[in-house]
Amino acid sequence: MRVALFATCVNDALFPATAVATVRLLERLGVDVDFPAGQTCCGQPQYNTGYRQACEPLVRRTARAFAGYEHVVTPSGSCVAMVRDNYPRIGARAAADGRGAELAEAADALAPRVHELTEFLTDVLGVEDVGAYFPRTVTYHPSCHGLRVLGLGERPLRLLRAVRGLELVELPGAEECCGFGGTFAVKNAAVSAAMAEDKLAHALGTGAEVLCGADNSCLLHLGTTLHRRGEALRPLHLAEILASTEQHPWRPS
Repeated sequence: MRVALFATCVNDALFPATAVATVRLLERLGVDVDFPAGQTCCGQPQYNTGYRQACEPLVRRTARAFAGYEHVVTPSGSCVAMVRDNYPRIGARAAADGRGAELAEAADALAPRVHELTEFLTDVLGVEDVGAYFPRTVTYHPSCHGLRVLGLGERPLRLLRAVRGLELVELPGAEECCGFGGTFAVKNAAVSAAMAEDKLAHALGTGAEVLCGADNSCLLHLGTTLHRRGEALRPLHLAEILASTEQHPWRPS
């Protein structure tokens, strides 16, 4: 099977190790991975800030970049939610406003082919035990897009429970937002910071060594607070845990 990796701009700019881990994991499972060079930002920051029409060139570009692939995989639930939930809305509005049906057709063709990583592993490949080894105590934070828009449910947790050596500790208040919310963290910084403190109080109370998530945007928000406070709890993307094996432990550069 050959898939396209949608790295996302956040991972490309700030967390390239997550994209590398995703490729390593998929290739270990027998998947051939391409990286279409035409990909760029999906337009989520613009969309969330109200610049809906300004997203249209990005929808068009993303659809072109991933044309011809049956499956597009990304380690970012928020970007999948943008493509699957909002691209069709953007296309429909463009058509309704008289800018033609081409955008709606491109969005509708792309949306069902884009998968969040844990969805792809469990639903498409049909695996939960990916052969990972990670001897650490881990607690998992489900991001809002993955939880509420994509309905990932137990998928990430089933994958984590199958990792050898990993002790999964339940996170109290797991379904509460961490406070990032994209541009919300910029426009409402005080509220965003307070929400992060609440989330981290629960995470630190678990005694876990690692705070795992499936969206680096949330982990960036929580991780900067942890760093500022000098806490030992380490934020780490789920892909990096799943990429680690006993023979080849994951050591991001």
